[in-house]
Amino acid sequence: MKTVILGALALAATATATAAVAASFPIPDMSTLNPAALRAIPFDKIPWVSSSRTPGAETVNIVGDPLKPGLYVVMNRFNPGNFSQPHYHSMDRHIMVVSGTWWVSTTPVFDEASTVPMKTGTFVDHVARQVHYDGNRSDSKEPTVVMIFGMGPVSRGTCTGAEAEKGPGPCADALARAKAK
Repeated sequence: MKTVILGALALAATATATAAVAASFPIPDMSTLNPAALRAIPFDKIPWVSSSRTPGAETVNIVGDPLKPGLYVVMNRFNPGNFSQPHYHSMDRHIMVVSGTWWVSTTPVFDEASTVPMKTGTFVDHVARQVHYDGNRSDSKEPTVVMIFGMGPVSRGTCTGAEAEKGPGPCADALARAKAK
């Protein structure tokens, strides 16, 4: 028991000394890093652009392009009240909630009240050809940011509006499942 107590005291003293030494050194700025070695974009400098698919939302391609072959990483920022409409993707997509609460549903008809919260840090797989929609509820106090990873090219099928899928497919299948419930 004596050895355990002495070990714990030694560990605590080492941690305190390490923290004191670290506090005495200034923390370097990102500008001191070699830009040939890495590319860093501070969160407040992300070059957001208006989303062509979700009015009021913003997006940015961080790596690659979802419309071209290869890996892509996209970030979407949903302001309060911004939602996509029911849709699906041709390929699996993998999503991490970076900030805020992301609201999702797998119903084929849009209804904000049916959305389920995904909190910051939640990881989600959007399975290929499965209908869903997502965004940020109207009563939210802050934007929601998600980071989406996948392999391109990926296409999107829409279940509502002028560009809605006609005939058999994932949207019709989702509507049939909803009616059967």
